[in-house]
Amino acid sequence: MMRIGLFLVTNAAVLVLISIVFQVFGIEGILDNNGVDLNLNALLVMSAVIGFSGSFISLAISKWSAKRGMGIHVIETANNQDEQWLLSTVQRQAERAGIGMPEVGVFESPNPMPLPQALIVTMH
Repeated sequence: MMRIGLFLVTNAAVLVLISIVFQVFGIEGILDNNGVDLNLNALLVMSAVIGFSGSFISLAISKWSAKRGMGIHVIETANNQDEQWLLSTVQRQAERAGIGMPEVGVFESPNPMPLPQALIVTMH
């Protein structure tokens, strides 16, 4: 829910900034003086539609594309002792932090890494 709130606030801030820049620099007056018939309010609405749509699509697929692009193996149920240890450790830490159990995945790397760097944890 927090990401959607931040998404909305960020996009609204961009639109407010664009409208302030139009006002401060008098862009509408400059366009009128040069014979350009451009409705800046319509441009702002169109920018909002395109910006919100693109941002929403990006937000909706970001977690999926990150996991797929990096080849993350999400652990649904433990298949061995290492995975069981990992899931129980994450569960214990989540309970201590007062949050729900996050999604846990492993990034297989040809170069060995210490466990904390190899661990991928995402919230649902």
